[in-house]
Amino acid sequence: MQERSSVAELASTLKRELNRYSVGEKLPSSRVLVERYRVSPVTVSRALAQLAAEGLVVTRPGAGAFRAEPRADTSVPGDTSWQEVALSADAATELVPRAVDASGVLVTLAAPPPGVIEFNGGYLHPSLQPEQAMAAALARAGRRPGAWGRPPSDGLPELREWFARGIGSGVTAAEVLVTAGGQSALATALRALAPPGAPVLVESPTYPGMLAIARAAGLRPVPVPVDPQGVRPELLAAAFRATGARVLVCQPLFQNPTGAVLAPERSAEVLRIARAAGAFVIEDDFARRLVHDDAGPLPAPLAADDPDGVVVHVCSLTKATSPSLRVGALAARGPVLERLRAIHVVDTFFVPRPLQEAALELVGSPAWSRHLRAVAAELKTRRDTMTAALRLHLPELALPHIPSGGHHLWLRLPDGTDESALVPAALRAGVAVAPGRPYFSAEPPAGHLRLSFASVAGPPEIAEGVRRLRTACDELPG
Repeated sequence: MQERSSVAELASTLKRELNRYSVGEKLPSSRVLVERYRVSPVTVSRALAQLAAEGLVVTRPGAGAFRAEPRADTSVPGDTSWQEVALSADAATELVPRAVDASGVLVTLAAPPPGVIEFNGGYLHPSLQPEQAMAAALARAGRRPGAWGRPPSDGLPELREWFARGIGSGVTAAEVLVTAGGQSALATALRALAPPGAPVLVESPTYPGMLAIARAAGLRPVPVPVDPQGVRPELLAAAFRATGARVLVCQPLFQNPTGAVLAPERSAEVLRIARAAGAFVIEDDFARRLVHDDAGPLPAPLAADDPDGVVVHVCSLTKATSPSLRVGALAARGPVLERLRAIHVVDTFFVPRPLQEAALELVGSPAWSRHLRAVAAELKTRRDTMTAALRLHLPELALPHIPSGGHHLWLRLPDGTDESALVPAALRAGVAVAPGRPYFSAEPPAGHLRLSFASVAGPPEIAEGVRRLRTACDELPG
């Protein structure tokens, strides 16, 4: 965050000073700019790149940066009003909608204004990301023979083998496809398994990104409630009977947003119910590498004990590393694998080879296990800090389950609290939170908030964020 701020400030300063130079005149060297503004060479390089992208300077390798020729703005504003008709024509009859509501996804992707504490984030804070290890892995990957060539469409064999080992016994590399992260894998799986207009069973509450994928594919999400032991089997069986659905999407481990873990006795029951309904289970195993120090042994993925091919397994490296390391996997057995492969190839061709090579270098290095241990310890500390602060400052917010994995807490608001008013009030108080409504595919039973403790700088910021949330709650009418 500090580096991005420095780049923006330096770029703004250099823009103001451009008028001192004539067109074609050389700007001070990078070394001079480093000394003059007391910033790093990387900051200078990125600021100049920003000005070059805006057409204000021209950079010449080995020569420096020069003021660019001003561009004459001769463009005439066009009339795009015709698009309203073109984009809305026949919208009522669309099985696959052309307009998609991405608001539930954007909540966790949008960077808050400066000074606002980010409790709405969906990724690890930069201080928790293995930046040095990733940089070293990317550098080594770039030197591998053939690193910039076309990879196999299914993914590098070594990376598919690594994912297969992580999923569990019985899963082979031949049953794994490398994908561009978990979101892409979920989109491929839903398109492969359900036709437009079909119902798809989802946990309630559940991950808004998956709901957005389903709706964008023309599917009808049908909620099945969860409790601290995961999805409820008796309600799942009833939902299959009532809807005729052929797909269930679930997160058995550290479910988003509740943090629930599917109880061992329920795991077998969920697979039995799905098999009896002739349905697939899409297992989104997104949080396995976000375990906390005190979690104990983790249950195996559903796909590890599934000889009949009921489970289509999705996992990713992204959550435990960086939002930009978009490398994940789809695993399935039986004829469905060919359908998944075909859709994956049509949509993406393949995941860029340098990214796959870098992922292999990262997970094969000693730094990988050290990183996972450090994240496990830090997430537990942050979770405990947020839990204690909430109990001290906001005891009226119910915390039904304290998870032992993942990066957030799920809070129920007191009856009568206006969730839609609390979220902007929190932003005015200097803390960004994720509202609960987007996590429900139907009417929510109450107001909720999801608070992330992984996307902030550390425990002091967590404590301050909770204090600001207290201020926001006090602002609401009683």
